[in-house]
Amino acid sequence: MDGGRAILLYKSPLIHHHDLHTMKPSPSDYRSDTLTQPTAAMRAAIAAAEVGDDVFGEDPTVNRLQQYVAGQLGKEAAIFVPSGTMSNQIAILGHCQSGDEFLCEAGCHIYNYEQGAFAQIGGVISRTFIGHGGILELSQLQDAIRPDNAHVVRTRLVSLENTHNMAGGRIQPYENVAAICSWARKHDLATHLDGARLYNAVVATGISAADWAQHFDSINICFSKGLGAPVGSILVGSADFIALAHRRRKCLGGAMRQAGVLAAAALYALEHHVDRLDEDHRHARTLGEGIASISGLQLETPEVDTNIVIFNVDDRLSTGEAFVDALAARGVRMLAIGGQRVRAVTHLDVPLENVDDTIAALQACAAQFE
Repeated sequence: MDGGRAILLYKSPLIHHHDLHTMKPSPSDYRSDTLTQPTAAMRAAIAAAEVGDDVFGEDPTVNRLQQYVAGQLGKEAAIFVPSGTMSNQIAILGHCQSGDEFLCEAGCHIYNYEQGAFAQIGGVISRTFIGHGGILELSQLQDAIRPDNAHVVRTRLVSLENTHNMAGGRIQPYENVAAICSWARKHDLATHLDGARLYNAVVATGISAADWAQHFDSINICFSKGLGAPVGSILVGSADFIALAHRRRKCLGGAMRQAGVLAAAALYALEHHVDRLDEDHRHARTLGEGIASISGLQLETPEVDTNIVIFNVDDRLSTGEAFVDALAARGVRMLAIGGQRVRAVTHLDVPLENVDDTIAALQACAAQFE
């Protein structure tokens, strides 16, 4: 009691007290690249950030970030938002109205991991197509546009994801992207890119962000994944589209005030953490080669494109969840993503030199279940 008032301490139903000690970052925590901690230099940039009220358009650091990214992607304007989910949903709500549909790959983040917000909030529906390892072909979409008929929804948008998270960080082939977006434009469909990890594709292919972006009306980029910033994403497009996005952001509660402290981290990440993504890719490839050599573990794709490795645990060994529990007991954390599947994501807080110990832990766990 405090002054006669009861103090209620909230305890998350998802977190038990005996689990709290396991929530500290592990030196080999591959669960996600969202686990990255701001570096000392990034923290210094945050502390030194010039700030103002971004709702009034007066935060100089936010403005600098928006101009920088719009320029890099060859677009007119950009808007800084708290999360990639918000960025993607603002884009869909900008391109579609209630009763419209958009086309996407069945395993994409927008469809699976954003709670169907486009339907909840906007009355928009999705139509999914199963890609080959997350990759769509133009031939799958060519007959997908609904007729101009009052009985059916209106097809308005095509959304692609690059790199594709749940396809193991796959890079969409550039020629596929160009062909699909050219077809969409001919049929008056808008195009959106969930490029949460677009810079991984840029570094892996040598194709510039502007070259990827030229095919899309809007692009989402996330700063809190491999780039290593603590918070934030950005939506890029035409000046008119971003003006509409400001309205959508306000509606969704995403308008921030002195957001320059967050934008400074994103700017620092863009200026210092893009080229180093190549180390994450080399780390993931080496990890993938090690996994492929272990009996009972099988890579989901024969090649590792970027910083995500997905593998399957043979059901004669264990479930994916039991396997990651055994790994955690050896100081290596990965993520079970359903059934036998396990995901490992390399990032700046797990150094490449850890990979040999990680492979040894994987070998030991596989042997444990034999």
